[in-house]
Amino acid sequence: MVGTFWALVPPIVAIVLALITKEAYSSLFIGIVVGALFYTGFSPIGTLDTVLNDGFLAALADGWNAGIFLFLVLLGTMVALINAAGGSAAFGRWATTHVKSRGGAMLATFVLGVLIFIDDYFNCLTVGSVMRPLTDTHRISRSKLAYLIDATAAPICMIAPISSWAAAVSSTAADLNAGITGIQLFIRAIPYNFYSLLTFVFVIALIVLKFDFGPMKLQELNAMVNGDTGANAAEEKSEANPRGRVIDLILPTIVLIITCVLGMVYIGGFFGTDLWGGTDCAGDFVGAFGNTDASVGLSWGAIIALVITIIYFCCRRVLTFRQCMECLPKGFVSMVPAMIILTFALTLKNVTGLLGAAEYVGALMESASAGLAALLPAVIFIVGCALAFSTGTSWGTFGILIPIVVAMYPADSEMLYIGISACLAGAVCGDHCSPISDTTIMASAGAQCEHVTHVSTQLPYALTVAAICFVNYIIAGFVQNAWICLAIGAVLTVATLLVIKAVSNRKEAKAA
Repeated sequence: MVGTFWALVPPIVAIVLALITKEAYSSLFIGIVVGALFYTGFSPIGTLDTVLNDGFLAALADGWNAGIFLFLVLLGTMVALINAAGGSAAFGRWATTHVKSRGGAMLATFVLGVLIFIDDYFNCLTVGSVMRPLTDTHRISRSKLAYLIDATAAPICMIAPISSWAAAVSSTAADLNAGITGIQLFIRAIPYNFYSLLTFVFVIALIVLKFDFGPMKLQELNAMVNGDTGANAAEEKSEANPRGRVIDLILPTIVLIITCVLGMVYIGGFFGTDLWGGTDCAGDFVGAFGNTDASVGLSWGAIIALVITIIYFCCRRVLTFRQCMECLPKGFVSMVPAMIILTFALTLKNVTGLLGAAEYVGALMESASAGLAALLPAVIFIVGCALAFSTGTSWGTFGILIPIVVAMYPADSEMLYIGISACLAGAVCGDHCSPISDTTIMASAGAQCEHVTHVSTQLPYALTVAAICFVNYIIAGFVQNAWICLAIGAVLTVATLLVIKAVSNRKEAKAA
């Protein structure tokens, strides 16, 4: 079963069960067990050993994963501190008087998500913690907040030249015969990254049209009519600190952003600290991002920001030192659901990797390359979507597909840029749709909503944009002009939403 279609069955089982049962933990665990059974030839003892040693323990022992878990706990503690100091409540009161509409609140969330382009994990958790008071005030469902977070986190990172994602792509393409450097290839592919760009068009059009469809519409109606935003049941409610001010949310957030950026470039060697014994990146900001370890850099930044925040609150006397320390376990508890789901998802990825899912999809791509020519970018996009959806990792997806795509096209050609962008767009799209994606899990954690609810409400939106992108990549293979294709894609996106809105209104009129 290794290296065959059966390698994709475990994640498919987990995803289908999660969508049917609305319960993520057991669905992911069943997927893990199914994968281990396939890998060991249905040996009971071998299955248990694979689940524990090659699955859970390997996921928890991985340095990158441990760093992300630490970053989650530190972010949770920062949020708990800000809430205890009354910063979130004060921001909510301020926003009520300055942001007058639901559309304005959603647009503000979208803009903040676009501005935080350094890293998707950092984006999800920061935007969520900052915007929850505002969206709750305007009765915006947590599902809609999670979608707005998820629709900006990975997509903006995939088109920002200075981000952890740009660094990952450029390092993957660095040693390939592309005719240009890895970062140049990434930049040249940005205009053709239709999924990221058209997702922004889609979100803005939804806000302007004041329209929702599918499961999201029910969530929004429930929030507007009944005031039930669908907040996570584990989210702690506490009385607002009367001494809290807006600056008690803004200042820690700004400090966190600055220290995380500095932490990432420091680890990458920007200040002459060659921590990994690799490339000399002293004074090279972009190069430092390419050489960094985001999990370590973000943890560095979060620890420094946490210490500064505690000192600040104690000096302002909005919290005592003892009250600050009481926020440490609260922050950990708030992130436990996200950490459990992430652990299960990482374990499932490990088991799927043992079954050779990546090698199977890579072989399919190479066999499909002959005779497709102009249609190949659309095929690459679909394969990228499928691989990222089934494995839950966009980085792993473009790590597999980029070398294959570079080998398909002449160096420094327009079709090469279209093919690379199709690969990257497919990776983001599949990651956006997948219940086992770490970014999707982070968006749920940032919005503090039920994870499966976020997935089920987001899926129709993501698939709508994906269908438009598929058509656009077919057109791009023939036209080979990014700006013409983007204009066509934007028109198709708005037109599709108008048609869906008209059909929805017609159905409601008949039902009435």
